[in-house]
Amino acid sequence: MKAHIRPSSPRQPAEPVRQEGLRSLNLELVFRHILAASVPISRTELATGTGLTRPTISRIVEELLAGRLITESGLTHDGRAGRPRVGLTISDKGPAGLGLDIRSDGLAACVVDLTGTVRHLAFAPSTYTDQGAPAVLAELARMAGTAIEATAAEELTVVTATLAVPGPVDAGLVRSAPALGWRNVDAGALLRGATQNLDLPISVDNIGVDNEANLAALGELYASDNTLSSFVYVSGGLGIGAGIVLDGQLLRGVRGWSGELGHVTVYPDGKPCPCGSRGCLQTYASLPAILSDEPVPPHSTPDAAVTSRADAGDPGTLAALDTAGTALGIALSDMINILDIDTVLLGGAFSLLSSWLTATARTELNQRVLTAAWAPITVRPAQLGPDAAVIGAALTAIDQIRQHPTAWLLRPPPP
Repeated sequence: MKAHIRPSSPRQPAEPVRQEGLRSLNLELVFRHILAASVPISRTELATGTGLTRPTISRIVEELLAGRLITESGLTHDGRAGRPRVGLTISDKGPAGLGLDIRSDGLAACVVDLTGTVRHLAFAPSTYTDQGAPAVLAELARMAGTAIEATAAEELTVVTATLAVPGPVDAGLVRSAPALGWRNVDAGALLRGATQNLDLPISVDNIGVDNEANLAALGELYASDNTLSSFVYVSGGLGIGAGIVLDGQLLRGVRGWSGELGHVTVYPDGKPCPCGSRGCLQTYASLPAILSDEPVPPHSTPDAAVTSRADAGDPGTLAALDTAGTALGIALSDMINILDIDTVLLGGAFSLLSSWLTATARTELNQRVLTAAWAPITVRPAQLGPDAAVIGAALTAIDQIRQHPTAWLLRPPPP
């Protein structure tokens, strides 16, 4: 029987670029040149670099200055004879992004300006695992209000917010977060409701929700300054997630649910997992698994309790960390054999426990990864440590403006 090969569909003809579209394209071209410049850039350099006329450059620069997306920054020499020219650079006063995070040891809030600089970072220890989702998100809303108020004094306007959660997300709905006991929790709606009574400049409809490992991976990607383009970020805490970056792009999967490393099976007949399966990595390498039935001291956190006991040489804790590192290496070896990635970043609580986890994880990787003998695998702590997800969430928010500055400039005026 002959196979029927369907010919590819012809591409739709491109729409003509209208005048308003051309203006937008030119504005974004100029803005990206300024964004990419390592030092303030002059109007003359922008005209040379973009091929646009000086009058067009002047008009666009005035729009960007009025929108507080760029600022004039001293004088610059552009290689031409004559007087120095006024330099232009990305503004550190104006639009900013807000990140919120539910961590293994508490809650965090962060504000990042358009230059990518962290302007506010706050952490609140919390026993939120004993609370319901409404109480957790109400506390995060309070922290958001404090963060926005603090940065408003620095002439920053928070325009978007992103919440990091430990589980797969579907349009603001947290489908499953076993570490929190959440299933089908509409975190976006709850957070919007909690912020409605706060005097915030941010629109309550402009709040995103995303997986914390994905956001943390993005934070590490931005922080690497283009020196690291492919890696697996492993977020350890009450649960375990992975953010996968390939060639500078976050690999989200068809529905955005990739990276559930904590529910990769390492021992098929192993311990039961809250997800309903058995032998998941989470049942051996998460903080609750490492702590076993040992209580967390008052005024401490799970990761601090593990670190303290390991530092003191507690045999049970050291054995649990050894088991966790072995299980982590088994799970990661499958992922690396499939994806061909040579760098693993340990984040979240794992960044604090990396000195106990790395050796045993690397032993498993060297034994199980086919190419390990001639292509060594790097396993190291994440650069941003436990703050990676909240910083990545804030960076995600401002990245919308970086990618689409025209949308910010055309926003409706505040009421």
